[in-house]
Amino acid sequence: MKGRLIALDEIDGRKAAALLVDGQLDDLLIDASDDAPRPGAIYRAVCDRPVKGQGGMFVKLPEGSGFLRGATGLKPGQAVLVQVTGWAEPGKAVPLTSRVLFKSRYAIVTPDAPGINVSRRIRDEEVRVRLLAVAHEEMAEPGTTGLILRSEAAEAAPDAVAEDIAAMRDLAAAVAADVTGPPELLVDGPDAHLLAWRDWPAPDLTDEAPGSFAKHGIDAVISTLQSPQVSLPGGGTACIEPTRALVAVDVNTGGDTSPAAGLKANIALARELPRQLRIRGLGGQITLDLAPMPKKDRRRVEQALKAAFRADPVDTSLAGWTPLGHFELQRKRERRPIEEVLA
Repeated sequence: MKGRLIALDEIDGRKAAALLVDGQLDDLLIDASDDAPRPGAIYRAVCDRPVKGQGGMFVKLPEGSGFLRGATGLKPGQAVLVQVTGWAEPGKAVPLTSRVLFKSRYAIVTPDAPGINVSRRIRDEEVRVRLLAVAHEEMAEPGTTGLILRSEAAEAAPDAVAEDIAAMRDLAAAVAADVTGPPELLVDGPDAHLLAWRDWPAPDLTDEAPGSFAKHGIDAVISTLQSPQVSLPGGGTACIEPTRALVAVDVNTGGDTSPAAGLKANIALARELPRQLRIRGLGGQITLDLAPMPKKDRRRVEQALKAAFRADPVDTSLAGWTPLGHFELQRKRERRPIEEVLA
């Protein structure tokens, strides 16, 4: 179907959400099978031991240990509020931050970061004024607590925005009052269905019926994601293979033997890469072994990559070219790799 469709279903008893745009799988969320802390979870942690030279601190969590960056001024035995920033790599501590955020569909409450702001994506001045009026009314005298109104608030009813702000404001206050004591989970991280509601734009259709994945062909697409092979528009191919150290992406021209074959395949990969990384749940260091092309064409490929990742919801930094002609990216590990989730 044309337009945006969100399907909510389960895979092996775990919640899963899929976003289809014009019939193509554009995003995929599947809950992990283990009890590892989810990104976004908020804990009361206890400082354990500092890491000299890195400005970090290992902290105790109910399920084990975590690593807190920017732990200057903290001492062993001190309780601190922390939030999980991503999935832990195998054998490593859970990544944490002390900059805790309370995020919902329309509002983000930011303790210790005062100020009321509206998303830059909302350009209509009349809408901005209306949203700021709602925000100031709900936050009253926020003190050191700040608020960010997200772009989805522009299309929402004022009452819905006010309700969202109040819920996050009250949750932030309750958590801030519970800072002393042993390690404890205070706010669980969002599951796949909640993330889809919170972070995906409003769809033209939502299908929550059991079996929606099979109905819309999503199960069949998921089965292909366990293969590293990707067909690119124009006849080129790519191989996306996660390793322990990095994600390697190899680009080939396929049967195209024209002089511009390498450039065409590389631009096709650049446009497709954000979607492939999203639906495969891949992050960390990513190295592109691109198809052969003249050096003068590198700028065009880099521009295509920048344009493609500009709209991607996962933070990705383009590091640039290596001496061997590879292109490197660094991507936040917000998701579990699909091969781990489905294992």
